[in-house]
Amino acid sequence: MAKIMHVQTVLVVEDLEALKVKTGESSTKDALAKAVHHFLDCEYTHVEDMWAKKLEKVVNRKKETS
Repeated sequence: MAKIMHVQTVLVVEDLEALKVKTGESSTKDALAKAVHHFLDCEYTHVEDMWAKKLEKVVNRKKETS
C-alpha cells in the first residue's frame, strides 16, 4: 500500500498559471501532480545535457530510417 503525504510549496503566480497551461490541468493540485510524475518518469531528468541527448536520439532515428 502506498503512503500518501500532503506537501506544500510557494510559486510565483505566473509560473503556476504557465504550469496549468502546459499540463492542461485547471487545478493547482492536478497540475503539480502531473508535473511531478513527469519529472520522475522522464528519461532526461538526470541527463546533464538534455538537449544534446535528445538531438542525438533524433539523429540516430533519422539514420535508421534512411
